[in-house]
Amino acid sequence: MSGLRLRALRRFLLLALAPLWLSAHAGTIVLESWRTDDRDLWESVLIPAFERKHPGISVRFAGTAPTQYDAALADRLAAGTAGDVVACRPFDVSLALYRKGYLERLNGLPGMEHFNARARLAWQTDDGRDVFCLPVASVLHGFFYNKRIFARLGLQVPETAEEFIAVLEAVRRTGTVPLALGTADRWEATQTLFTNVGPAWWGGEDGRRALATGKARFTDARFMAALAFESRLAPYLGHGVAGQGYADSRRQFADGQAAVYPAGSWDIAYFNKVPGLELGVFRPPVVHPGERCQVTDHMDIGVGLNRHARNREDGWKLLAWMATQEFADLYTNGAVGFFSLSTHLIAITDPLAKQMAGWRDRCGTSFRLNAQFLNRGAVPLEQVLWDVNAAVLNGNMSARTAAQRLQQNMDQWHRPPVR
Repeated sequence: MSGLRLRALRRFLLLALAPLWLSAHAGTIVLESWRTDDRDLWESVLIPAFERKHPGISVRFAGTAPTQYDAALADRLAAGTAGDVVACRPFDVSLALYRKGYLERLNGLPGMEHFNARARLAWQTDDGRDVFCLPVASVLHGFFYNKRIFARLGLQVPETAEEFIAVLEAVRRTGTVPLALGTADRWEATQTLFTNVGPAWWGGEDGRRALATGKARFTDARFMAALAFESRLAPYLGHGVAGQGYADSRRQFADGQAAVYPAGSWDIAYFNKVPGLELGVFRPPVVHPGERCQVTDHMDIGVGLNRHARNREDGWKLLAWMATQEFADLYTNGAVGFFSLSTHLIAITDPLAKQMAGWRDRCGTSFRLNAQFLNRGAVPLEQVLWDVNAAVLNGNMSARTAAQRLQQNMDQWHRPPVR
């Protein structure tokens, strides 16, 4: 066949088959996320459940590594190549995308009424008028412990800060590492320890709001006390903590080489797979007996609609389905350790996840101290928190110096509203 006739045949086939190709792809939604560990849940459970309710619409999950997601998504949105529905980081990262016109306003989304004001807080404008991502799930902070080690040493789950220290001291005397935590990656010092124990000292949500509105400073007694308590925990970490990363700490605890692990609920799924590990969990200790417990219940993930989505109508339908009871049940019990932010009643099947979720009913709840408003300096407060908390645990910085360093960052840029 001559080249001319071959090109003519190819053109004919393209024209003839184009309607079939468009029909096959017209109902396809691309869902982008950094939660690549959830790919199997989406592809085997969530997407099939949605597609059964919406025949003719198909969903394709597109994952990007967590450390690359924010920059890659921003680039794709700017270039017009992003997916129809995108996973949303909480607070400022997603707010910036909305302000640039990349995310659709979701005020009228069916099902948004199932998310209360607190759930929407991480994905709304500063004035609270517009919601730009549907809240999906939060994570809770607490402490995992090795039940066998506790039983062998006759230890009880601690309720107060001093009982916690006593437990760690008892473990240390046996030669076992009390706390599985290192500082090499720095973020754990803040997000799994300081965020964990701190709210009991600064008063949970009241303290967080006071700091954000300028009614409190890091150099105030309650924040200094939280840092001082953290410094008391430093001797209970293992040797070489400055070179120990997150993955090392998980292995240390999983192998039975440490008794307690400062945890985020997202770690439940990992430790559930460890053969022979008898895992327990306790909430962060209170400062004094009889005080109300305080836990960090941090908004972790939402979903938004690309304002320039190729399949905007079907993307809207997917978001509406994600606001239903069905999705809340499937996601909470499929992504163990991630808790629906909706008001639907959910029967949680994993025992540890169920126990942690129960803290919401008994304890005061807040979210990470710096998440709302306080990361907007030239150097985000979160970065400074990582540095100073790692330094405190490494024994290189006092609680007072740490508090001063944090407040210096705030003083350089933060101008809270007059209230």
